[in-house]
Amino acid sequence: MATSVAQSTGASASGATMPRTTGGPRPTAPGTVNQLFFQAIERYQKPDAVLSKVAGRWTPISHATIAERVRRVALGLRKLGLAKGDRVAILSENRPEWLIADYGCLTAGFTDVPVYPTLPSEQVPDVVADAGAVAIFVSTAAQAAKVEAARAQMPTLRHVITFEPQLTHGATLTLADLEAMGRAEESPATIAAYEADARAVQPGDLATLIYTSGTTGKPKGAMLTHDNFYSNATASSRAVEVGPTDLALSFLPLSHVFERQGDYMLFSMGCSIAYAESVDAVPLNLSEVKPTIMMSVPRLYEKLYARILDSAISAGGLKKQIFFWARGVADRWADEKLAGREPGGFLAWQYGLAQKLVFSKLKQRVGGRLRYFCSGGAPLAAEINKFFYAAGLTILEGYGLTETSPVISVNTPAAFRIGTVGKVIPGVEIMIAADGEILARGPNIMRGYYNRPDATAEAIDADGWFHTGDIGVLEDGYLRITDRKKDIIVTANGKNIAPQPIENLVKTNKYVSQAVMIGDKRKFPIILVVPNWEQLEKWAKIKNILWTDRKELMVMPTVQAKMDKEVARNLGGLAHFEVPQKVVLLEHDFSVDSGELTPTLKVKRRVVDKNYKALIDQVYEAAAAAGHGG
Repeated sequence: MATSVAQSTGASASGATMPRTTGGPRPTAPGTVNQLFFQAIERYQKPDAVLSKVAGRWTPISHATIAERVRRVALGLRKLGLAKGDRVAILSENRPEWLIADYGCLTAGFTDVPVYPTLPSEQVPDVVADAGAVAIFVSTAAQAAKVEAARAQMPTLRHVITFEPQLTHGATLTLADLEAMGRAEESPATIAAYEADARAVQPGDLATLIYTSGTTGKPKGAMLTHDNFYSNATASSRAVEVGPTDLALSFLPLSHVFERQGDYMLFSMGCSIAYAESVDAVPLNLSEVKPTIMMSVPRLYEKLYARILDSAISAGGLKKQIFFWARGVADRWADEKLAGREPGGFLAWQYGLAQKLVFSKLKQRVGGRLRYFCSGGAPLAAEINKFFYAAGLTILEGYGLTETSPVISVNTPAAFRIGTVGKVIPGVEIMIAADGEILARGPNIMRGYYNRPDATAEAIDADGWFHTGDIGVLEDGYLRITDRKKDIIVTANGKNIAPQPIENLVKTNKYVSQAVMIGDKRKFPIILVVPNWEQLEKWAKIKNILWTDRKELMVMPTVQAKMDKEVARNLGGLAHFEVPQKVVLLEHDFSVDSGELTPTLKVKRRVVDKNYKALIDQVYEAAAAAGHGG
């Protein structure tokens, strides 16, 4: 559990004091991921350590089988001639083989390099070649084809190992072949030597290179050590209660540090891990495996929230009235709980009825057993978090970056405040710089960026403080993120605008899918909005509006007026200079393929600004011609 300590202050180079807080001493001595792995294998011996869907059925794999397969992968890789410290890439969707390949590399003393499975083939060398990987695991023929298409740009790559049962698209051997090679090497002596070598890996040894998706520039390889992960997993396990009776649904890419470290923590605590079939299959998989814990980025909660509201409104009549009555009751109940008071009397009775009539159905939609959602990777709108909390589904929002392995702070069941990312975890220290930037220090901070000494020196100062690039404040020991330092909009009039909170407010509207504010060095801000086309088209049909395609629909004055109204609906508390002066509708969602989203679904504001420059310039030119001075 995170430890609360009194806030202290630190002195800056200029002599100014800056808010500082710490999660207290780290809970364990330095250690390795291999320690966590072997401890879990020895301690739990469950028949369902991990699960995946095979031929339409959820199929378990035991701790004993995982240990055996991991060992054979490690011995097989050594048989191929790989040496300690060699880099091995993994290009795969979530599945048990990802876990087996990962632990196989780590126990053999190799450094693995995850590659986002959504990356197009031309971007794969940005990771594989930069890391100097000598081997790569690929999940499917489609992923193998990406490697084959870019093979000439990856000169160090010698082995392509496919999870498929047959060789395809340039793969040099299958995972089954590799495991068979490892099995042929097994003897009492080699098994003992393998385990001794795995346990001899040092806390400071490099475990992985994770290339930051980044909202600007080329990806950089964050060098994360065994102890970076070990310290973070052990500290996180004290913040989020989890154990061998739990089951987690894993669907965020394991190439994402949030899911990666989370799975290390879950596995080490004996929690079973079920790998979702795909992102699209998550709603079905939730109802099938009935998880007790799940990690996600805010996009899942935003979509679920929008669907719930739409279902309630579409139901109409009495059902709609009951839903909004229940929501009002739950909101009042949440206010009492969040204020530290126990709701009683008539409110408690009403809340019990609201749970029975409305929220019990919502809980069933996520499996009926969920104890906690965990959210990270981007800010979660407070309105959405409060809605789920009021409904009885707690979202533990946390904060961290790839470079911090990743958790810096997290809300816990015992220390929970909506609108914040919780208190700092044990072993980690944070300081708010004079310009508001969050600085972090502790055993979770990366060694640096691979082959990028200048970038490392820029990110980590001489005192060991990592500069996160995020702006935040400390409130009673709770950390609140206000925006990205590089995302702050400074208008031509010198006004500073933090766009993320405003975008989050806009995205809570059911007619909005995505929203990005623009306005740096301009007289006033505007907002680019991708409508939730399903909702907007439904509204247009009710209004008897005729259209042939979405491009035609979105330029209609009645539609523009509708979207102007919906965007403005939640922006009443903003200062005049913060309010977007124009809502610009876009036909297509931002995407990873277009470069407008990172693989973790964060918007690259500068790419959006560049891709839509002609349209944005046109909007400002029209405003200037009309005499709009901001």
